[in-house]
Amino acid sequence: MIGVFGGSGFTEFLDDVTERPVDTPFGPPSGPVLVGRLGDQDVAFLARHGPGHVIPPHRINFRANVWAMKELGVARIFAPCAVGSLRADIAPTHFVVCDQLADRTHGRADTYFDGPVVNHVSFADPYCPELRGVALAACEAEDVTVHAAGTIVVVQGPRFSTRAESRWYRAAGWDVIGMTQYPEAYLARELGLCYATIALVTDYDTGVEDDPSIGPVSHAEVFEVMAANVARLRKVLFRAIGDVPGARAACGCAAATNGIEPVQ
Repeated sequence: MIGVFGGSGFTEFLDDVTERPVDTPFGPPSGPVLVGRLGDQDVAFLARHGPGHVIPPHRINFRANVWAMKELGVARIFAPCAVGSLRADIAPTHFVVCDQLADRTHGRADTYFDGPVVNHVSFADPYCPELRGVALAACEAEDVTVHAAGTIVVVQGPRFSTRAESRWYRAAGWDVIGMTQYPEAYLARELGLCYATIALVTDYDTGVEDDPSIGPVSHAEVFEVMAANVARLRKVLFRAIGDVPGARAACGCAAATNGIEPVQ
């Protein structure tokens, strides 16, 4: 089964959709997991912000969401997200298949190994290389403008950046900015799941410094661009799901757990 974290509008194109409520040791997930079929592939979908997009990023129960996927038998997850650009050449409506992330969040419950079991999990390469390859190929096949790699800086939210923060992120060499990839990606790694994102650029974070005509991001702008491009994202995602190989490659995602299971 392939898992998908994302926004609304996805499951209406799946067949035989059923609701699968899941209880987890970490409380309820953002909503019921919807399980359906895409061709011959079983797909489990969970809206990370909840039905109707009512949960802000800093309040998402990431541990429950990822655990629910594992509980249903998901081994690989695509996690599309909306991001802001930190580079003039990464424009709104472009896609980025991120290969790195930098965490600037705080206070989020971000591990299953909170004691008494202790485990130190490798996170040097946050995204599954096999799923990244599938996602990139899907973007290219759907003829969208895609950047084959990039670092996402994950901020706490729900506010957007100050100009000083945005300059800091740019100076660090980071490419896009979002609010949901951490700890989601890391929790998937702790459970040995493959995980990749397809990031849709909706805006320039605080504008483009050498072009004063392009100003800072607004809430309305993000949702407007996302709504206008959700069909393109869905096509890419559906193609990627259909192209995932039947057997997991030797990507290291499963082995990263060191064979240690968290206490339930």
